[in-house]
Amino acid sequence: MSTEPDIEAEVTFLKTEEGGRSIPAFSGYRPNHLVKDDYLTSGTHEYIEKEEVQPGEMANARITSITPEYYPHCLWIGKVINIQEGGHLVGHAKITLIMNELLVKNI
Repeated sequence: MSTEPDIEAEVTFLKTEEGGRSIPAFSGYRPNHLVKDDYLTSGTHEYIEKEEVQPGEMANARITSITPEYYPHCLWIGKVINIQEGGHLVGHAKITLIMNELLVKNI
């Protein structure tokens, strides 16, 4: 896994009563991301200007993906990807910046 972030995103976690996490997510949290309809990968979250995000809250985050070379050219600004723990949806990430050019979808 690269040590440089691949994207920045507005991360929103579902409330616990909506099926989301029951505890906060801290910088270093490593959930799965559904980057394509048929590709679930993991990545590390580093929250900007805060260390933890409570269920139901939103935060800006830098996300460093694992093996982005396996899903090139699939992201764009504004795309919303699922944040999951295995098959369980816990939130969404709306992409605001793509730092890894390999991931940019050519439109």
